[in-house]
Amino acid sequence: MRRLLRDHGLSIATFGLFFVFVCGQSVMGLLYYNSTQQEHGRQPVSYVQYLGSGDFIEAVFENWESEFLQMGLYVVLTTFLYQRGSAESRDPDSQHPDEAGYEEAKHRADAPWPVRKGGLALKLYENSLSIVLLSLFVFSFVMHTIGGAGAYSEEVVEHGGRPVSVLGYLLTPRFWFESFQNWQSEFLAIGAMIVLSIYLRQRGSSQSKPVAAPHAQTGT
Repeated sequence: MRRLLRDHGLSIATFGLFFVFVCGQSVMGLLYYNSTQQEHGRQPVSYVQYLGSGDFIEAVFENWESEFLQMGLYVVLTTFLYQRGSAESRDPDSQHPDEAGYEEAKHRADAPWPVRKGGLALKLYENSLSIVLLSLFVFSFVMHTIGGAGAYSEEVVEHGGRPVSVLGYLLTPRFWFESFQNWQSEFLAIGAMIVLSIYLRQRGSSQSKPVAAPHAQTGT
């Protein structure tokens, strides 16, 4: 168990925090949602009903959408853009290990299967991180639209209007306002991390350069 915690502590901690926070979001969201229901003379909903509501689905996937967009584009941008001195960038003056090719690596027994296989399998594998992250963005984008359409329709019907379709909600200013307000904050945060890591340090963190490293030294 100690070996497991040591070797996988970072993922265990981050997914553990995710579980705690999403549970907290769902409980507080239910309380807030039911208080609104009562204010409008409607019956409160159960926890399970709330988890399937447009209100909760929209709130969750609206945030996931921006996170996966930021991470996916960041992975792609760091393949050809640099920031000299940043711990978040490759050194513009050094050759990346992958640029040397796979001729030697593909003969190693411990090399990943796609590297040994080559061809299409290798092409997909060498871009698999960005493919999966951007696919998760698309999935979250769709779920945000579906959940948002449900929540928006509920509000519209309450005021005597007609519910909107998923496509109809996608064309509303509200949907894009929700998206842009999250997207801009994500890229502000990662941009700040890129620049601040040039001059600031965090001892022991893989996201920081060594404390004694010069400001002009770029991360590896």
